[in-house]
Amino acid sequence: MITIDEAVATAPPDLCFDVAADVERWPEILPHYRWVRFHGTEELARDVVEMAAWRPFAGPIRYPTWWVSEMHSDPDRAVISYRHIGGITTGMDVRWEIHPDPAGTRLRIVHEWTGPPWPLIGAIAANLVIGPHFVSHIAGRTLAGVVREAERKAAE
Repeated sequence: MITIDEAVATAPPDLCFDVAADVERWPEILPHYRWVRFHGTEELARDVVEMAAWRPFAGPIRYPTWWVSEMHSDPDRAVISYRHIGGITTGMDVRWEIHPDPAGTRLRIVHEWTGPPWPLIGAIAANLVIGPHFVSHIAGRTLAGVVREAERKAAE
């Protein structure tokens, strides 16, 4: 499974990177995030971060999601990478890329995953349900919120 979600912000790339990398603030700026908790720093400057979000459905119906990742921020390359190490998406690689764009800044999230370790249906579940209806949906809302916050800060 590969999902790619993109958005363009009318804010400078360094500001967009800072907002995207400041995941501890996400619950304040992203209403679908339930919490973000750091669990100490691992070797090689990789932080272990636990995240939880809501996946809204029709009306007030929301499904809770949760995962744990190793997170690495590289401001020189404007890349934030995650390796999921806990939750249903264990083994997923996520990469945030932030690039200058004629309209401002392009933010791109790439998720790559072979699916949960379920015999026969793991890849099918990842490609048909988890990827498009959970991962991409939450990523799109996250991108929109990061763009909103970066543009708000740029206007200050």
